[in-house]
Amino acid sequence: MSAAHDHGGVREVKSAARTVELLEILSRHRNPVTLRTLSDEMGIPRSSLYALVQTLVNRGWVRSDPTGTLYTLGIRALFTGTGYIDADARVNQVRGHLDTLTEKLEETVHLARLDGSDVVYLATQESRHYLRPFSRVGRRLPAHSTALGKALLAERSDDEVRSLLPGRLEPLTQETITDMDVLLRDLALTRERGYSVDDGENVVGLRCVAVALRYDEPAMDALSCSVPTARYTDELASAVVEALMEARANLERYWPPHLS
Repeated sequence: MSAAHDHGGVREVKSAARTVELLEILSRHRNPVTLRTLSDEMGIPRSSLYALVQTLVNRGWVRSDPTGTLYTLGIRALFTGTGYIDADARVNQVRGHLDTLTEKLEETVHLARLDGSDVVYLATQESRHYLRPFSRVGRRLPAHSTALGKALLAERSDDEVRSLLPGRLEPLTQETITDMDVLLRDLALTRERGYSVDDGENVVGLRCVAVALRYDEPAMDALSCSVPTARYTDELASAVVEALMEARANLERYWPPHLS
């Protein structure tokens, strides 16, 4: 096999890197894509890419439609994703706290992890209310637009935040903070009060409160509670903050940072 760039003294295997890149691209597309689209995004000739795609189709990592011209992720990718979550002791421990939080607050709660400039949802417990937010495990969102992400960004210095996030902050709604200086002021407030707030910055009509879980240094995981604006009151907001803080304290006692 051919090799490419050096990473930490180990030469990257080009064929392996292309395989991973292909799977990551497919994971970002909600709809099936053509070989031409994959070729354009990867910068690889279709003739070279076709054999790789077919190998992954044969092994169940990629799925093709009946015409053989459109591609999506295959079921093997699901097995790997669920395997990651099932093997993570922290996710399994936090799930019990999500159940408790939902029973106490009767609202939707989430666990997410920072991955680059995004947060990825690892567990969700939905509200029992008819009107409730929807979020799926594995969903990826920009950290700057979510309470979960802002709670984790606030655990880092301003310089670290600037280097972590892209130069242009994309808006998800009209309320999304897209100015870096404004975002840094928001993160300073988060550090001061101990929790972050997202007021329609990710989803219109939805407010979220989140706290970072500091069993890693810097924190990589965060808990949040999402409440439709129509049900959001100061009394409920206070209850949400109190419940999230209590859950954080319990989890950090279970995994003290110096033992992580």
